Amino acid sequence: MEEKKLTRTLKTETTHNLIMENRRKLSVSGVNDVESFNEEEIILHTDMGGLMIKGTGLHINKLSVDIGEVSLEGEIDGVDYVETRKSKGGSLLSRMFR
Repeated sequence: MEEKKLTRTLKTETTHNLIMENRRKLSVSGVNDVESFNEEEIILHTDMGGLMIKGTGLHINKLSVDIGEVSLEGEIDGVDYVETRKSKGGSLLSRMFR
């Protein structure tokens, strides 16, 4: 029973980091899910809310939701956090464009 408590504690204390190199490479930790991705936009769910990455030629090199890490490359034009409101319902994408 004590093991379960330890697991929950570790999961809630996940560190969220963004490391960008020359606007061409981005590593993100604290990722819970990838909502959508294409060459121009990637939307991630992180411990700090929704994260929208915009650019051109974007592609995901490494994805490990188990440890919460995503690594991507491409020409990165912008990184924006999007508030997620669980009470309103709907997907993250539908909430962003209300």
